Amino acid sequence: MPIRRLALAATLAVTALPVAALDLGAMTPEEREAFRGEVRDYLLEHPEVLTEAISVLEQREADRQVAADQSLVQEHIEAITSDGHSWVGGNPDGDVTVVEFMDYRCGYCRRAFQEVEDLVSGDGNIRFVLKEFPILGPQSELASRFAIAVQQIHGDDAYKDVHDALMLMQTDVTPDSLSRLAESLALDPAPILDRMDAAEVTEVIAQNHDLAQKLNISGTPTFVMGDQMVRGYVPLPSMQALVADERAG
Repeated sequence: MPIRRLALAATLAVTALPVAALDLGAMTPEEREAFRGEVRDYLLEHPEVLTEAISVLEQREADRQVAADQSLVQEHIEAITSDGHSWVGGNPDGDVTVVEFMDYRCGYCRRAFQEVEDLVSGDGNIRFVLKEFPILGPQSELASRFAIAVQQIHGDDAYKDVHDALMLMQTDVTPDSLSRLAESLALDPAPILDRMDAAEVTEVIAQNHDLAQKLNISGTPTFVMGDQMVRGYVPLPSMQALVADERAG
């Protein structure tokens, strides 16, 4: 157990003890030492107090994180849900918006891929937004640039086809493998590859990275569901419960 957490838990445990009018500052060194001994003896006799205190501490930290995340989401809600460049699917008039910051080389993004698809299609009233957020190296960057270039040249339907294919892609991401992917979808690869380094593509990635920094997002997948931020992979039943919570207000 980390020393800092143990110390904080011990502090919580001590403050929970039934001590009347306790003023540590007014104690003599001898009295303070005796008090410390009593606390130590109490904790050794009742170690469950530390477990309870740690549980309280962890819940307080979790509550603070949720509140902080909600505040960040509310502050940046327009950029999160309606930035003008991110792909929007599902029901565009849905009553709940789900946003995913994703990376094509992220194993947990791939694991969540089908479950997110099932969530959106099975619900029918979710507006779904994809944020290209390449953070796992050059292949991630190449894949995102390719997908964004496809969207800018061929539109949203072609982008979604490419997004799905990249999520399922088992080979390394290279110009050659991307060319083959484009051809498999009846797209001419040359103009797409030419556009990948365009300023317009770079700007999309830069804006997404800037927004992620403002939201303290450093990993993928990260979801925003209504005003809730969910960091990391979440199985389908949990996502469905979060959507239901959002609807319930």
